[in-house]
Amino acid sequence: MRARPFPRRRALPAVLALLLATACGGAGGPTGPRPGAAGVGDPLFPDLGNGGYDVGHYGLTLDYDPATGRLRGTAVITADAREDLSSFNLDLKGLTVRSVRVGGEDARTTRKGGELTVVPAKPLKKHAGFRTVVVYEGEPQQITDPDGSTEGWVATDDGAVGLGEPAGSTAWFPGNHHPSDKATYDITVTVPEGFTAVANGELTSAERGPGGRTAFTWHTGQQMASYLATVAVGRFTVTTAKTPHGLPVYVAAAPGQADAAARTATLLPQVLDWGSRLFGPYPFSSTGAVVDSNPDVGYALETQPKPYFHAAPDDRTVVHEVAHQWFGNSVTPRTWRDMWLNEGFATYAEWLWEEQHGGRTARQIFADYYSGKDPQSRGIWAFPPDAPTARTVSDPPVYGRGAMVLHKLRERLGDRAFFAVLQRWTQLYRYSNAGTDAFVHLVESTAGKKEADEVFATWLHAAGKPASPGD
Repeated sequence: MRARPFPRRRALPAVLALLLATACGGAGGPTGPRPGAAGVGDPLFPDLGNGGYDVGHYGLTLDYDPATGRLRGTAVITADAREDLSSFNLDLKGLTVRSVRVGGEDARTTRKGGELTVVPAKPLKKHAGFRTVVVYEGEPQQITDPDGSTEGWVATDDGAVGLGEPAGSTAWFPGNHHPSDKATYDITVTVPEGFTAVANGELTSAERGPGGRTAFTWHTGQQMASYLATVAVGRFTVTTAKTPHGLPVYVAAAPGQADAAARTATLLPQVLDWGSRLFGPYPFSSTGAVVDSNPDVGYALETQPKPYFHAAPDDRTVVHEVAHQWFGNSVTPRTWRDMWLNEGFATYAEWLWEEQHGGRTARQIFADYYSGKDPQSRGIWAFPPDAPTARTVSDPPVYGRGAMVLHKLRERLGDRAFFAVLQRWTQLYRYSNAGTDAFVHLVESTAGKKEADEVFATWLHAAGKPASPGD
């Protein structure tokens, strides 16, 4: 999810990753090892990510002091070389790099902007696994996106939170920060007495050390894009439970948010059961939420698998962020231009929830969007959902008109075939990446090319408002 009122947010196949790297000038060749590309060539954020390697795992050991705002970190990055590399890049904004080792040997580094270039003592061979250890420290930055929203490392009323969509994770750990390179994570955060550190996945230990400081260790065993990585530090009240199906639930509440957190904890199992019936099996091994007090942010985010809420969420916001666990977190966009596959799907989940819980039907909501009656329909005709820019990637067409695309497909296919497509989508690309072309192909194979292309041509690709809602 991105800035309200519009709710927001497997590695690329090796061949595609290599093509992107080649396009950026980083491919190796018969002349020997070459530098990895300083970006994967994303159409909206070309500098994000890096060519030449694929990360398998991040091990992050962090120490944060809310009183000073200083962070000390060690990142252990396990990766495979996709080409012969004389050097490679990591994305990192701010912070001071104290040392870098590759394969146990000291590496040379240079920095320019958000790029940390690493030159290992020996070139890396194609297909070889390698381990990079980066020791760093400083005051992590708050970042302002091209669309004006806030991310990165953001101070809260009683702590801080790391928010990553699209580039905020570069503010607090080095890595390959593009959604096409997903990885597993272990994150350990040490904080002062009285504070709790919440991160992705499941809590595996909370070890009290000298001075009352506690190290909280979290494990994410399913693939995750770096923009979904998070750390939230605060004086949280924590509630743990299990869903009726035995799924662990972890909800952290900032001071003053206990009632909202309790309501969210009650709603989560209902939304998960409902979503599993519509979208297929829930893809992760736990659920939960962080309900914070963070007026500087103004949006919720689908951090995997516990969404982050900057304030007490309403039901539709919870539904939106939980729907992202299927659409965006498990099935992750191939590029940032494919963002409508995240936000259009999560917005349509809101419509379906309202339809099935005593509100307007999805058809009525569609009509209200088309006519402009719905307050969230403002601005939906500014551009086609599949053609955002870096500045407009979180704008209404990606959300509302993206949802309208899905409703027109539902009308064309019928409920049975439409929901079968959604379940097939989440099954085919579970824990991996997929773009608009893959979704179009899946629908065409179900509905027939002519019928599907008519919907996509009018509602997904065309500029401006269609002549009538029935087009």
